[in-house]
Amino acid sequence: MLRRVAEVSREPDAQGAPGELDDLLLDAKLAVPTVGHPVVSRAALIDAARATGRRVVDVTAPAGYGKSTLLAQWAASEDRAVAWVSLDRLDDDPLHLLVALASAFARVHGGDARLVGDMVGTQASLLGRAAPRLAAALRTSPVPFVLVLDDLHEVRAPACHDVLGVVIAGIPPGSQLVTAGRTAQPHLPRLRAAGETVEVTAEDLALDVSGTQQVFAASEVPISHATAVAVTERTEGWPVGIFLASLIARDGVGEAAALTGEDPYVSDYLQRETFGTLPEPVRRFLRRTAVLEDLSAPLCDAMLGVTSSRQLLRDLEESHVFLVPLDRHRGWFRYHGLFREFLLGELLATEPELADPLRTRAAAWFEAHDSPARAVELLLATSDREHCVHLVTRIVLTLFQTGRLATIDRWLRALGDDAVAGHPPLAVLAGYAAVYGGRPVDVERWGAVVDAVTSHDDTDDGAPAFAVARAMFHGLRCPDGPERMVQDADLAVAAEPAWSPWRPAAFALSGEARLLVGEHQRAAQDLEQAAEAAAALDDSDTLVLALAHLAHLDMDHGRWRQADGRVQRALAVAEEHRIVDYPTCALAFAAGARVHLHRGDTDEATRLLTRGMRARTSCTYAYPTLAVRVRLHLARTSWATGDVATVRHLQREVDDVLRHRPALGALADEAAVLRTLLDPVRQAPAPGVAGGPLTPAELRLLPYLQTHLTIREIGERLFVSRNTASSEIGSIYRKLGVSSRSEAVRRAAAVGLLGP
Repeated sequence: MLRRVAEVSREPDAQGAPGELDDLLLDAKLAVPTVGHPVVSRAALIDAARATGRRVVDVTAPAGYGKSTLLAQWAASEDRAVAWVSLDRLDDDPLHLLVALASAFARVHGGDARLVGDMVGTQASLLGRAAPRLAAALRTSPVPFVLVLDDLHEVRAPACHDVLGVVIAGIPPGSQLVTAGRTAQPHLPRLRAAGETVEVTAEDLALDVSGTQQVFAASEVPISHATAVAVTERTEGWPVGIFLASLIARDGVGEAAALTGEDPYVSDYLQRETFGTLPEPVRRFLRRTAVLEDLSAPLCDAMLGVTSSRQLLRDLEESHVFLVPLDRHRGWFRYHGLFREFLLGELLATEPELADPLRTRAAAWFEAHDSPARAVELLLATSDREHCVHLVTRIVLTLFQTGRLATIDRWLRALGDDAVAGHPPLAVLAGYAAVYGGRPVDVERWGAVVDAVTSHDDTDDGAPAFAVARAMFHGLRCPDGPERMVQDADLAVAAEPAWSPWRPAAFALSGEARLLVGEHQRAAQDLEQAAEAAAALDDSDTLVLALAHLAHLDMDHGRWRQADGRVQRALAVAEEHRIVDYPTCALAFAAGARVHLHRGDTDEATRLLTRGMRARTSCTYAYPTLAVRVRLHLARTSWATGDVATVRHLQREVDDVLRHRPALGALADEAAVLRTLLDPVRQAPAPGVAGGPLTPAELRLLPYLQTHLTIREIGERLFVSRNTASSEIGSIYRKLGVSSRSEAVRRAAAVGLLGP
């Protein structure tokens, strides 16, 4: 086969504008595959699954059983709106997965334009906020739809299955989720027990003798009934095996009925026969480009150092060698998963030394075309940790400021602690990510690594000079008291130039340090400069923090109108950039609650207090000044509403932070005042909550009550024992005044502790 594929033209190719690359790839991922005249119709299976009306249809079978073809036929025959997602390895990340699902739904349904942007945040907020947000959008869809997920086996991470379980719960009556994958998914047993799923298996997809005859007819190969029976038996009805047998017979390589072979695996035998008929230049192109998830002619040319890829891709597509077009313009393709696995095996068997260089060249192409995140994904599969570390260091700040903490965490885990520690600027960023993820133990670990560095040659990868980065990270942790924090902040402010993306954070750190030593006027000046620089550099996180600090200072001095303006701006920025779960936003919610309580708007004050209490989950002793200040402000407003139980609880949390960081200057004094204030007051129940506020640990566990996970599995997700998880769940029930998981989820959503 493909004997006509020989020498091809070497004329150069072109691609769209570099900035459009990510959009093109997303379009390809969400494009519904076109279906011509089907070789074998799956209409009976589709009609039967559709007629059940069950919310989930699961197609599970090994590679080569025509799962994607069935899904494409289904989409082509649908009267309902069809949202399609072709999943790949990059979607094995809860943030990527939610963005893909929301993008597909938004494109076919329209609706709230903010939906896709809301699918960002910390790992905890993806489950607690983003997934419920998408589920709510699905549940309230005014028209029925079909959401199709192809290649679901690419999604393996437990966190992905957790958010997917929440999304599945949002599929409304009249709509269906249709998935295809090679392995059974964790959500199936629960849906099966509830009678909410239809399952299509390999047995259902296997072809009979009639199907074999149809495949051979489509390949224009005559076949007798006896031969069709023999091929069907020897392939056990495996559709792709039958298709390959027809191609081999068509090209005269062998007799279709005699394909028993020495190899016990028919699939291997047939793949080898197909690959072996191609000219060596074509085989070389196939195995080398198999390192790519998605491929285009310009990308292949750059990676291979040729100019012939466009013609080769066209010839391969015309010859049906398992090349799947991803867009209507035939600019992007992927190999059939089964064939790609075979090609990668061929590459590792014949040219193993090329795997890393090929991925590195492809990564360079993605970098040059403004898609550094895809470059990182390629580099993570290589041994070139140094290049990958520098690239991650360069782009982490952008991801950080757009709420993509989950992606940062995944990259850092993939790189490994040794690689991160070996590049101190990245170790600092890993520490910051841990701060915002509410992981104080990791912060301490990275702090020890950074503090132990004796010398480092600064590199131009987007991070500040290492001495500045270390000083800022040390100051934020404040392990040595406010005076040292002032010194750290002064060093950072003096060293960072006006154009530096780190300058706003340096001024904000200086403002916080001055508050600790009682220099309120200087603190206000530094915070004003932080806000101005952050606005100019689009540093949303620092802008929210600086505005919140300034608003509290205004309120302390009776400037309520000015404080109101700052609060409104801070909350708008937090919502716009989807960073409402960042610890810095807790201070803004606390400020908003104070402002609205002063106005007499107790309902809005209570709502913002709840949001502040929820955001405080990530405010730990890793960032002690913020952790204490947030709780003191929340306590002040809760005291004014008469919620003494919450005030007392917050006071205990403040004391816990002070046990880790006792030297916090003015904050320690304010905490002592709160303690004195509470001593003579008897504890009273919080309004609306039976047993006081949920603790940070309980807030971290709460989103898992939406999932199918058992108590033991929830404990494993959170790295606590089953007994601890059970105790926290019992406490949640008691405080919310409920007796079951479903009631707890509904109550938590009603009071603003779950969902958007």
